[in-house]
Amino acid sequence: MLFSQKILNWYHIFGRKNLPWQKKNIYLIWISEIMLQRTQVKTVIPYFKKFKKNFPTLKSLAYANINEILYLWSGLGYYQRAHNIHKTAIIIQKTHNGIFPKNINEVKKLPGIGPSTAGAILSFAYNFIYAVLDSNVKRILIRYHAININYKTKNQLDKILWKLINQYIPIHQSRKFNQAMMDIGSIICTNKNPSCSICPLHNTCKYYIHKINFKELVHKKKNRIGILFSIIKYKNMYLLKQQNRISIWKSLFYFPITFFSISKKKYEKFKKKINNLNTIINPFIHYASNVQLYIYSHTIIIKKKKIIKNINQKKIWYDILKERKIGIPAPVKKILTLLKTKN
Repeated sequence: MLFSQKILNWYHIFGRKNLPWQKKNIYLIWISEIMLQRTQVKTVIPYFKKFKKNFPTLKSLAYANINEILYLWSGLGYYQRAHNIHKTAIIIQKTHNGIFPKNINEVKKLPGIGPSTAGAILSFAYNFIYAVLDSNVKRILIRYHAININYKTKNQLDKILWKLINQYIPIHQSRKFNQAMMDIGSIICTNKNPSCSICPLHNTCKYYIHKINFKELVHKKKNRIGILFSIIKYKNMYLLKQQNRISIWKSLFYFPITFFSISKKKYEKFKKKINNLNTIINPFIHYASNVQLYIYSHTIIIKKKKIIKNINQKKIWYDILKERKIGIPAPVKKILTLLKTKN
């Protein structure tokens, strides 16, 4: 049986067919594909539903304020994606009369959309014959063909994998094939401990047949960054600043921040001595993109109102009893929630 037929047979029985963006609406498919970049389906679903409710059309997104978009994106991570969809919506509104392009070369020119995402959008929306090559699909192909990835650059490996996936994609059912490949990669052919015995490809997969133990796609070692948040409080309000000091939190609001070098050993040592600081938040580690953030905080309480008057759009007093529509990174949201419970 052909590779593609095995995949399609599996899809008809086990494939995911009721995801909230599977409506052949190219706008919603595009939003979902951007949200799904480096993020699991179960994490994306609640964010997607809220996003769809607030921005039901491309036009509504194009005319939205970036702070509203970042507010809905808060906690999903990789915030450059939110900036990219806003830029893309504006470009489509101005350049394409508000209609998402169907030409793959035009789609690939849009911010944050590469060949794989472009293929996914057009395949899922119109069943066009374009393949998807995300990390899940790459892992299936590498294992199935027992490709030795040692001594290959990313470009060399991608060239091999694109050639393979383009050979396998069926002419008439690319939508189902692409969905099945991504499902199998995320559910069965997982990075660790794959469930090979229930994979539709296991009878012809070299990884399974020959029990090959080869180097997997290696994730880059995460950089460690020490952060000290200055939590400045006046009554129920906390000072937040819109900053770009951390690239992954572009245009988000967070506490005044100080950086310092850190190691696991230092972290544990500082954690034991934390009682020497004026803090009500225990230190914690936050994992984001390719960094580990070792987060500490100390609290400064202001009693005189006149001190807080020098405020502008980039610097706000955030009332924890009145939610405000601004983008806030996940660890800051976590701290604000804890402060609210202790208020």
